[in-house]
Amino acid sequence: MSSSDLSNLERLEGSTAMLKHYGLTFLPWIALAVISGFDNLAGAVAGLVGALAVLAVQRRDGQRFDALILECSSAVYMAALTAATLANPGARVLDFGASMAIGWLALTAWGTLAVRQPFTSGIARRNVTAEQAGTELFRQINTVLTAVWAAAFTLSAVVLFIVQDTEPHNTALLVAAKIAGFAVPAIVTRRYPDYARKRYFAAHGLADHA
Repeated sequence: MSSSDLSNLERLEGSTAMLKHYGLTFLPWIALAVISGFDNLAGAVAGLVGALAVLAVQRRDGQRFDALILECSSAVYMAALTAATLANPGARVLDFGASMAIGWLALTAWGTLAVRQPFTSGIARRNVTAEQAGTELFRQINTVLTAVWAAAFTLSAVVLFIVQDTEPHNTALLVAAKIAGFAVPAIVTRRYPDYARKRYFAAHGLADHA
């Protein structure tokens, strides 16, 4: 296998690892979405248990908190939702649970951009050297990726709010909006880094061996 092939393989493995991480991170939200369709309190509790379990597993594996921003945010949201549901299980606001959940993720993503600490950076550092993580290219890539996730979450939250308000029983549309909110940024996360890297090296007249 050539050095170029090996480099491509390493990048592929890194991208796959990142997507697996996102998949694990969003498991509590999936549990919340599915179970809340039957019972709001059960969904909130399932989401909270799942969020705490994912956070515990990641910490046990030695992950730093800067790579666990979404996990920490998930735990906070699920705890608040569980408390709110216990306090008033029939609250009208709970009818907008899906849009609130995605909206919270959007706020989290935009917040990390506002403080110039894109949440994808902590995740991406797992697959690069310290030297690579300190480059302007690394920062640019993760700023774009975080912005894509934030925009997708925001749009999904708005669509879900409208659907839940006007057509709350349109399950197909609700599911489609939820899937799109995660699938589109996941695809971009898988493909954009290689595209940005090639464009950067070509613009600087360098060979892409990283």
